[in-house]
Amino acid sequence: MAPQVARADQEKAQTFERDRKIDTTKAPLSVRFAENPDSQRPPRCPTSRAASLFIGNVLIVISVAIALLLVAAQFDSLSWDYWRSDISNPGTNVSTCATDTQYLLGVGKGDITGPVVEINLMGYADPKQLGTGLRQRLYSRAFIVGDIERPQDRFVYLVLDTQSGDTAVRYGVIKALKELGPEYAVYGHHNIAVTGTHSHAGPGGWLNYLLPQLTSKGFDRQGYQAIVDGAVLSIRKAHESLQPGYLSAGTTKVFGANINRSLFSYLANPEAERMKYFKSEEEDGSVEKDLTMLKFQRASDGKNIGVLTWFPVHGTSMLGNNTVVTGDNKGVAAWLFEKSVRGDSSAAEDFVAGFSQANMGDVSPNVLGAWCEDESGSQCSFKNSTCSNGKSQACHGRGPAFRVHDDGASSCFEIGRRQFEPAKQLYDHLINNPSPVRGPWVKAFHTFHDMSNFTFILPDGRPARTCPAALGYSFAAGTTDGPGGFDFTQHNGNENTTMPIWKVVRYFIKAPGEEQKACQHPKPVLLDVGEIFRPYDWSPNIVDVQVFRVGQFAIVVSPGEATTMAGRRWKEAVGKSFKKILDQDMERTYGYTGGPSSVPIVVLGGPANTYTHYITTEEEYQIQRYEGASTLYGPHTLNAYINVTLSFLPYLSSESTSPPVHDEKSFPPDNTNRSLSFIPAVIRDAPPLFKSFGDVLVDVDSTQGYHRGDTIRVVFVGANPRNNLRLEGTYAAVEKLFVDQANPQKSEWRTVRDDEDWSLIYSWKRKNSIIGTSEVEITWETGEETNEWWDKELGPGVYRLKYYGDSKSLFGGKIQEFEGVSGAFTLV
Repeated sequence: MAPQVARADQEKAQTFERDRKIDTTKAPLSVRFAENPDSQRPPRCPTSRAASLFIGNVLIVISVAIALLLVAAQFDSLSWDYWRSDISNPGTNVSTCATDTQYLLGVGKGDITGPVVEINLMGYADPKQLGTGLRQRLYSRAFIVGDIERPQDRFVYLVLDTQSGDTAVRYGVIKALKELGPEYAVYGHHNIAVTGTHSHAGPGGWLNYLLPQLTSKGFDRQGYQAIVDGAVLSIRKAHESLQPGYLSAGTTKVFGANINRSLFSYLANPEAERMKYFKSEEEDGSVEKDLTMLKFQRASDGKNIGVLTWFPVHGTSMLGNNTVVTGDNKGVAAWLFEKSVRGDSSAAEDFVAGFSQANMGDVSPNVLGAWCEDESGSQCSFKNSTCSNGKSQACHGRGPAFRVHDDGASSCFEIGRRQFEPAKQLYDHLINNPSPVRGPWVKAFHTFHDMSNFTFILPDGRPARTCPAALGYSFAAGTTDGPGGFDFTQHNGNENTTMPIWKVVRYFIKAPGEEQKACQHPKPVLLDVGEIFRPYDWSPNIVDVQVFRVGQFAIVVSPGEATTMAGRRWKEAVGKSFKKILDQDMERTYGYTGGPSSVPIVVLGGPANTYTHYITTEEEYQIQRYEGASTLYGPHTLNAYINVTLSFLPYLSSESTSPPVHDEKSFPPDNTNRSLSFIPAVIRDAPPLFKSFGDVLVDVDSTQGYHRGDTIRVVFVGANPRNNLRLEGTYAAVEKLFVDQANPQKSEWRTVRDDEDWSLIYSWKRKNSIIGTSEVEITWETGEETNEWWDKELGPGVYRLKYYGDSKSLFGGKIQEFEGVSGAFTLV
């Protein structure tokens, strides 16, 4: 019988079935702050060693006097928050002590929404999953941290609402920044991390290598350029907003938002190691429940400008049958957070919330577990995730609202909410109880490393090597978040358990040689992608290894999806080595070691820069479920990443004056100008006979009105949205009539909802491919509007829906803008 692990998560999530509005994160919020080891110690301002001794003696005398006064006054404790707060405005918390180090800080946000129709969505590798519309725009969120004294020491951390970072996108971003002039010359390979939230609900076709391009009919330059341009815009906004500020770090627990989808593999790790992370039945260690946050606060007025968080959960809440573009659960969380601080006195106007991924390789948002969608209704097989027929196709993970037939949208919103709410509570706590990042050191390194044949020594002294990239048979089986096709299964998939045709296909593409088979063992190689170079490279052999550091905070930037335990081992190894660097820097700079500022905080973010599929532990690799079969470079992949990371870690020292130099021969290929594309272009748009673009075909009911909770739909004569991506704009809007009682003629329609908002859905449908006619449906789900939003932003009144379109003519290909407007209706 399968072990009953994470049962509490499943029971907690099942409350959603009784009442969708029940808060399933009511477990006591456990906040663990970065400064916890010495939280009662007063901050020590940086001085020279001699000054420290003198001031130390003075402080002893003062401390005794204060202690006597406190006892006499019967005070219980001394709050050192007093010394680092603006007393006149306690909610602002402008740091004043020199130990609350100032950094150059900037944040920015840019629209990266590519074509939302006729391009397959990236993630589930299904060529039939073509986009049909938009529920939520996609964004790049940029966070810049720099050293005030050495402003050339800085880094940029990008969080894109995409499946991953990518080589081509990164090249494009760096090239565009260079073209902006010398002011942006400080940004380059060494200090730019391009990470993705791993959403499976965004358009595909923009990746650098051939394999992920196959299901999208090749390379889509329009979508690629949208991502590059939006990412660059977010960096420009962050750069232009740079000013001195403070960083606070904290950690909280997130329950009910993730489970381990490959528990059989996780249990292959040593029991003693697993037990280190077992804390309760609710937090059994099979996934990480910690959400770590960096809060960005500018010094000029104490306003918070953004938060950057790390928490592991796959972007697979939107299911494989979904065809509308969204940022998945992390896109929801970011939108909820940014919306929650609008108008808040503690937050700046252009506040940016980044919800980055962590070690989520084996982590699913489908928290009710995997079940067979067949007549049996039973749980899927524990070892290989199959159903009674021995196949995987009917085995699906269930989100908290799986009974709602909306392609995963309700579950997606709920998992996003479960990340947002504890993050917001942590943010509120850090406002009044700052836990500062300290130390003036801002460092970054990046290197390109060839994994095709890397030899090194393991920590136990054994020699090891990596292999050219390859994918195993279980890769084709997919996961419980998105099962694969045919007769492939996880764990026991190989050439003897699948149809003989796959041996023929493998041979036709490229059969692995004996050396590759031995190197990848026990993985049975299905696709030897690292040794196929025609028409261009199928998968990467050259990977990015990168780490950022600010004060005692380090960010490991992972190119692949590290599993729960793989991420822990990587972070632990970096933490141990980083601790030595941190102690040395503390001694050199401040003349002492120890205390809260010398306790390293290490997070792992990704998938970033170059997508390298998965990174498992050696024990998990032996099991050869989907994650192990997708670990490209063999059983020693994780240890190779750790080895390379540690060898470059000294570049994070305060004594390092420059990052490592890149050897031009080590650069991975840029395939943007050689990639193939078989994506059909938009030929023309045309309205039906006797109609014009933007005409209303199905209007609202203006006679009886609507109540909050109703779903309001309008259908327009439409045109293909690929004609204009409307970046930083919108396809759809809800407008409300604001009446000037003193002068009704000055009444005006104002936009209160647009493409950014979850409740507004834009859907496009081709009616006749030859003539070029199409329809657009705009749907407003008013039931998604919370009481707070209703009271603050909406309320009873007169509304209308508006459509913004662009048509393409047959002759000359001219693009012409147009608009469509519904009838007015009342909403109460």
